Amino acid sequence: MKIAFFSDCYLDLTGGIVTSMNAQKAELERRGHTVYIFSSGFPKTKTELKKLAEKNIFQVPSCKLCFRGLTPVPRRPKIVERWLLKEHPEIKDFDIFYMHYEAGCSIAGLRLAKQLKIPSVQVMHGREDMGETNIIPFGFRTIVAILLNWFHSWYLPHKTKVTRDTYLADNYAKAKMWTMMVNHANYADLVLTPSEHFREKLIRYGVKKEIKVLPNGFADEKLPKNQEVRTLKEGEELKIIWHSRVSAEKRMMPFLHALKNVKGKYRLDVYGGGGDYFRAKRFAKRHNINVKFHGTVEFDKLVSAMEAAHLDVLVSYNFDTFGMTLIEAEAYGIPAFFCDPDMKEVIPNGSYIFSKNETPEAMTEALNDLLAHPEKIEQMSKIMLKHREEILVSKRIDLLEKIFAIIKS
Repeated sequence: MKIAFFSDCYLDLTGGIVTSMNAQKAELERRGHTVYIFSSGFPKTKTELKKLAEKNIFQVPSCKLCFRGLTPVPRRPKIVERWLLKEHPEIKDFDIFYMHYEAGCSIAGLRLAKQLKIPSVQVMHGREDMGETNIIPFGFRTIVAILLNWFHSWYLPHKTKVTRDTYLADNYAKAKMWTMMVNHANYADLVLTPSEHFREKLIRYGVKKEIKVLPNGFADEKLPKNQEVRTLKEGEELKIIWHSRVSAEKRMMPFLHALKNVKGKYRLDVYGGGGDYFRAKRFAKRHNINVKFHGTVEFDKLVSAMEAAHLDVLVSYNFDTFGMTLIEAEAYGIPAFFCDPDMKEVIPNGSYIFSKNETPEAMTEALNDLLAHPEKIEQMSKIMLKHREEILVSKRIDLLEKIFAIIKS
């Protein structure tokens, strides 16, 4: 099959969407499929663009100065559509258009799929309602949500309106973001989500198209060999690793507040950047928290740190729909710590510790209990290692191929 990926979150970025797309592209190509990736990106030289093109990765027309929270922004969807047809007329003969976000590049992919009568599959990766809430300053959230909906509705019809409620759309801005997500999903022929809990939320808010659950996978060739069971002896330093964004939605600041009151030896290594990076560094220094910030690095450079860690953390709450951090922890046999009950769906029961709620006090309590019972590390690590082959992307692609074959027929 010939498959075209479209995403506004790929080039020049790191994170779960990028990791998932790379793993799927590599496995699909290994199986003989042709895969193109189209994405917005920051300005590049002709040499850089040529190197990307050699891997069938193409940068669509993108704004040179306008960046959405340091995310590259494509030009208007109609401009992207014209560019695609002019520069890549071969995509008219592709079998599947495969979208991975809800902004301009993905909008262009959906519209072009309809125009060319090519089946479209939309992956709903994230909670844009919570992303907007955490990224946009208070006082601007409603107007930004209205403007985003206005822009989105120029190109895709908004037949479903989500109104305020007491569930997830508890203010006007969140309701607007759910309106955008739902109508974007409904324009595709088929919808994928990485988790059952997110599928249920999308259905509740009005997605009518069929939704299938396809969990994200870990690249087979990157699965570490001969991983040893993690152990923690009484009195030994607990080595904690963080490799998510250092941002409000990932809740670095509440986690640092929790560490401030932990009783016992620990060390936190933080890999990643984001809006709270310098704030977190200042807070850690002021409160003498044992943490080292390494900045943003490629995952391959995390290997030694992952192999040394006792505990992997993902303390977002009511935000992540899957949590690639947890899958990466499972690949390395690292016990995990989280506080969002939805994340229990992602990794095996018994492989994690879980705080009773999302507060710093509850997280402190859970970490203190772990330090008081260090034998739990070995128990959790054994479970992670026992199940880790289940997360391989080759297992996920079996299902994806079946989905593509059905929608193509």
